[in-house]
Amino acid sequence: MAERLWRKNRRPYGNSIGVDLNRNWNNNWLKKGASSNPSSNNYAGPGPFSEIESRSLSAYLTTIGDKIDLYLSVHSHGQLLMLPFGNSTEPLANYYDALNIGRRAMGALSVRYGTQYTTGTIAETIRMATGSTVDWVKEQLRIPLVYAFELRDRGTYGFLLPADQILPSGEETMDSILEIIHQARRFGYLKN
Repeated sequence: MAERLWRKNRRPYGNSIGVDLNRNWNNNWLKKGASSNPSSNNYAGPGPFSEIESRSLSAYLTTIGDKIDLYLSVHSHGQLLMLPFGNSTEPLANYYDALNIGRRAMGALSVRYGTQYTTGTIAETIRMATGSTVDWVKEQLRIPLVYAFELRDRGTYGFLLPADQILPSGEETMDSILEIIHQARRFGYLKN
């Protein structure tokens, strides 16, 4: 049976199905914002990288990590642009640069439709959440700039964004990504 709002992969675990792949990465796995209960939407799996999807992506990223200057992860909903870390309240070494670039990007995002986003670390903007892709990429691969988008909206429609907002969301997100690239180059972060 298909469920439109399904969050996890489709691997069976006991009487439940699936692992939240964004809690299955090997960085402070299962510490905060994740569950050991297979019935939970935030089930982190039986162990870090237990899932072929997270294991394969991490292996690939590891092979090209020295060529990556910027990593973006896109989700919905909440209208947030988040920096690492979700597993700690300690700021990034380049926190102020990353925050400044993010805020400029959100300024560019708002030009077209006036949409407002909040920018900050995952722990600042939503909650502590461990085992995520962005924290792993930042910690393990040392990629200079890492961001996670939570696209429209702030909760009126949640994950069921009306069709007439999908294209505007894509357009404004592209505007912000282009600004991130521009600012990353300006700040000297793009080398590849």
